[in-house]
Amino acid sequence: MSVSPSGKSADKYRADIDGLRAIAVLLVLAYHLGIHRFRGGFVGVDVFFVISGFLIGSIILSELDASRFSIVSFYERRIRRIFPALAVLFLGTSVLACKFLLPSELVEYGKSLLAATFSFSNVLFLHQAGYFNASAASNPLLHTWSLAVEEQFYVFLPLFLICVRKYFPTRQRLLIVVVALLSFAVSAVGAFRAHDATFYLAHTRAWELLLGTMLVLDIFPTMSTALLRNLASLAGVILILIAGLLFTPLTPFPGAAALLPCAGAALIIAAGRSGASVVGRVLSLRPMVFIGMISYSLYLWHWPLIVFQGTDGLLIRGFSPRVTKLALIFASFALATLSWRFIEQPFRDRRQLSRTVIFRMASAAAAILLVAGTIIVVSNGLPSRYPAAAVNVASFLDNTDAKTDAQYRVGTCFLTSKDSYTDFNPSICLQQDAHKRNDLLLGDSHAAQLWYGLSATFKDVTLLQATASGCKPTLDQSRSVEAKCSRLMEYIFQDFLPRHHVDTLIIAARWDAGDLEALHETLTWVHQRGMEVVLLGPIVQYDSALPRLLALSIKTNDPSIPSLHRVAYYEHLDAEMARLAETTPGVRYVSYFKMLCRQSSCLEYAAAGVPLQSDYGHLTGSGSLLVAAKLRDTGALN
Repeated sequence: MSVSPSGKSADKYRADIDGLRAIAVLLVLAYHLGIHRFRGGFVGVDVFFVISGFLIGSIILSELDASRFSIVSFYERRIRRIFPALAVLFLGTSVLACKFLLPSELVEYGKSLLAATFSFSNVLFLHQAGYFNASAASNPLLHTWSLAVEEQFYVFLPLFLICVRKYFPTRQRLLIVVVALLSFAVSAVGAFRAHDATFYLAHTRAWELLLGTMLVLDIFPTMSTALLRNLASLAGVILILIAGLLFTPLTPFPGAAALLPCAGAALIIAAGRSGASVVGRVLSLRPMVFIGMISYSLYLWHWPLIVFQGTDGLLIRGFSPRVTKLALIFASFALATLSWRFIEQPFRDRRQLSRTVIFRMASAAAAILLVAGTIIVVSNGLPSRYPAAAVNVASFLDNTDAKTDAQYRVGTCFLTSKDSYTDFNPSICLQQDAHKRNDLLLGDSHAAQLWYGLSATFKDVTLLQATASGCKPTLDQSRSVEAKCSRLMEYIFQDFLPRHHVDTLIIAARWDAGDLEALHETLTWVHQRGMEVVLLGPIVQYDSALPRLLALSIKTNDPSIPSLHRVAYYEHLDAEMARLAETTPGVRYVSYFKMLCRQSSCLEYAAAGVPLQSDYGHLTGSGSLLVAAKLRDTGALN
């Protein structure tokens, strides 16, 4: 079956594949909008990879069979398909970025613009990945990592297939399967040992695209009966939905977990190759097909809209989260439809634009983007757009340097997603002193952020530390999806605490209401063993980074901006946790809200020009020192 550059078979248009694209993009959209039921919606990208591998593999193999494959023609089709809509996206986001982003954010945007233009943004975002680096998640071009993976794969695939056809013509299927299996094996291991690299890099995603290519080669059995086609396509939909509904960002991924959405997509495509099915007919319905046709532009535009709405209320302000999400969905579909109709379609038409014109336009656009990105980076984010005081405050956005790692003791006593349980060092983190008071700091990053301030303030106390990202300090670890957290808490509660005396157990975490039952059980267990507990409630949190809010308040001369973005949920949770502590003997409760807030305002600076927090809720170094001083002065830890 041959396939046109638009993804349509030259022999028979596969409407069900457009419908499958619709499922993929809707999953991604739901995930990025924070729709809780679809916490695994990121698997939509993997569905896209399988589809792309199938369609592009069909083009290359059919043209190789006909002895008419041309590298130049292949990349002309890729440019027509990908670059025009992408270039317009870059133009639109650049205008918005220069208007709304802080200087440090704009620098990161400029780097991503350069990287995305030349299809290596996945490598850039890999190097930016880190527990305290929120700049990537707020980057309007973060989603271009998947496009970079595809384009890098398309450099490899034609050359690989040409070489195989020339030198190993009878081993084509075998070699493709071997390469796919090697890629999968690296991905399966890397999902646990090198998560970020496995997520972002092309060689650990290649098996997903090659799975689609393997479908073209009829490596899998043909589904000759309607029953088989219906069962296979139904199973495919179920596998994709299971992944979308049950996976979370903490699921080791891609690795073996990616088999679910990828196998699901492959089953649907394979069933459609053999004939009709009920699922195929549903996917071929006009609404599904239309969403599939605009899916590329919808993927491009939805994320920048979400980012700019979240940082500056680009579309609407002052409305409920539900109304905001509806506005984002409407705007995303509207822009995607316009982009598909007036950009994608005209540029794919060879009658309107010749190959020479396309190459010249793409080269000119790339040159303009290169100059724009370079100016943004070299100018340090055009800081003249903001007052000097705002630029200074904004410089505290994110804790990303080695000093911060030392303040948290990252990789030794605080385990992030890049670390494993074996990196935890009890000889350093849990070393006691018989001549001093020994307190144990236990929890996630909201506990680890206190170590710097507490250790500097309480010189007569030996402060032990056992912390891991996203790790709630409770006996029940059924809600934990990271093995290092479960193993660390198991070691503390079942081994260390029964065999070692600590004077005070200091517990802190990014709490939510679902933690209270397990927390109550843990506090009771600790009290029964004669230990005192200091329980810190939820810290004051914002729906955007505090340095950003403070910079905007300085720029607009509106000091009320941070308080308007304070998340009210945590103040209510604080009251619930205070009541829980009152009913549990041996627990001293510390309320950040009582310590840092007065009436409707909360402390926002740790010192002159220094924000209390570096992001939505993590303390700066000065913030940690200030909180520790307040804990000392109030007697909470004396």
